[in-house]
Amino acid sequence: MSYNPMELMIACAARLLEDGKTVAVGTGAPCAAAMLAQRTAAPNLVIFFEAGGVAPQLPTMPISVGDSRTFYKGAMATSMADVMETCQRGLMDYTFLGGAQIDAYGNLNSTVIGTDYKKPKVRLPGSGGANDLASFCWRILVVTSHDKRRFVDKLDFLTTPGYLTGPGAREAAGLPPGTGPYRVITDLAILGYHDETKRMEVISLHPGVTLDQVRQNTSFEVGLREPLQITKPPTEQELKILREEVDPHRYIIGRC
Repeated sequence: MSYNPMELMIACAARLLEDGKTVAVGTGAPCAAAMLAQRTAAPNLVIFFEAGGVAPQLPTMPISVGDSRTFYKGAMATSMADVMETCQRGLMDYTFLGGAQIDAYGNLNSTVIGTDYKKPKVRLPGSGGANDLASFCWRILVVTSHDKRRFVDKLDFLTTPGYLTGPGAREAAGLPPGTGPYRVITDLAILGYHDETKRMEVISLHPGVTLDQVRQNTSFEVGLREPLQITKPPTEQELKILREEVDPHRYIIGRC
């Protein structure tokens, strides 16, 4: 069964979400991944939305974090303050984040493109809740397209902390030990972080993709975890659920 890059990325992200764990999601691909996970291997996944929806059983794709569907059959309809407090208490296992730029240590920029903050080339939305989520959730997941403009050697602005400058830097900044970036899912590969150096490394190549392609589309030196894996493509069941239940109007999976 054929599939597009977005469907592959969503399926890969869904497989990382374990049954009974907690995850903070926004709209778009992260929400689709959480919905797919709930309908496959993680029926007891507890989804949190920044605006206050807790543990909804999402009937269809919400269009914002405050959409009424984010409260459907939920455990609570609470507030942003309560959701952030849940993170601060160490109860959020995963969060999905994104940005215009990401570096080798998983730091993210969603503020400006250009070196002049007052007169940037592009002004972006900013942190929102991303800095808070990245600071306190146990594992950070990123779903993004893979190219040199996005995977940069140096961020134009540090919006959201990853491993900052490397080993021990998060802890030195006062962030909880054991938290930080976990996986980056792109249209080329799945990447993780070296246990000691905290630098990004390729874990799995998507079908038909070479390691050279990943390196050519990355502005920094990216490592390699041995043995290098090949990503399993979406199953027929995953694609059927994605296309018929999660995103039947192709708002997200139709982008590719």
